Amino acid sequence: MPVLKLNPSCKDYLWGGEKLRTDFGIQSDLTPLAEAWVLSCHPSGPSFLESGETLQQYIDTHPGCLGTNCAKFKQFPVLVKLIDAKENLSIQVHPSDEYALAHEGEYGKTEMWYVLDCEPGAYLYYGFSREISREEVVSRIQNNTLTEVLNAVPVHKGDSFFIPSGTLHAICKGIVIAEVQQNSNITYRVYDYGRVGADGKQRELHVEKALDVVSRKPPIKYDFDGHLAQCEYFTVDIVSGFFTGTVDESSFFSLLIVDGEGTLSCNGKTAAIRKGDNFFLPAGSGRFKLEGQVQTLVTQV
Repeated sequence: MPVLKLNPSCKDYLWGGEKLRTDFGIQSDLTPLAEAWVLSCHPSGPSFLESGETLQQYIDTHPGCLGTNCAKFKQFPVLVKLIDAKENLSIQVHPSDEYALAHEGEYGKTEMWYVLDCEPGAYLYYGFSREISREEVVSRIQNNTLTEVLNAVPVHKGDSFFIPSGTLHAICKGIVIAEVQQNSNITYRVYDYGRVGADGKQRELHVEKALDVVSRKPPIKYDFDGHLAQCEYFTVDIVSGFFTGTVDESSFFSLLIVDGEGTLSCNGKTAAIRKGDNFFLPAGSGRFKLEGQVQTLVTQV
């Protein structure tokens, strides 16, 4: 089995900055550089092998490379991004699979965030600060006071957040994160600070659909038994320094290098690795080894 280095699709959303280019070595002509989809089979932003083949094309021609845990999914289950929020993202919510399939023809979105860097005083919105009625949510959207009842959480490098579908949230300015999510691009914007897009018009809101799916309670605490996050769609870990593991037949591994540089060895081959690189190890790849002063975000299903 090969070790596949992936090149991302990138996005130039208006809130993005330059850190993905300057700090993570992401190569793109886009300005601003808001997101790099480093592990993706989504048609809106596929990742590519160094040959130019998409990851989906590789999967289609290599049955079993995703592993037995993925057999229950009709599509590649995971999407991994690097996100640079120079400015606030919209306050938004994602639907469940059931709602998204019924209304959008696409799966819903549960996700997790791992904070890679942040400016002093940075914070994000993570659910409501208290239980709230639908009527009050509507009223606060209309009079621009929604943020007064959101759970504003100060963040630090190394923090992680698990965000099930239905959780109102927003990454705020001065934060760089790695996001592991379901393979979906369905977002319902609730509030966007009155900003206009490249077309000069205010960006679309999706308030009615958001009200259908949002949880109006504070977020609960999660214990993932030593993992950063774990659900039916993904298991995510962070590992520092020397690391060895086994990719068996149950799942592929995604290795996102979030800091440092070193080497990755698997199947008798060794590749140089550095911050911003992402590698796909097909199911059944066997033993692998990471060496060097590196920090790695490890995702499997």
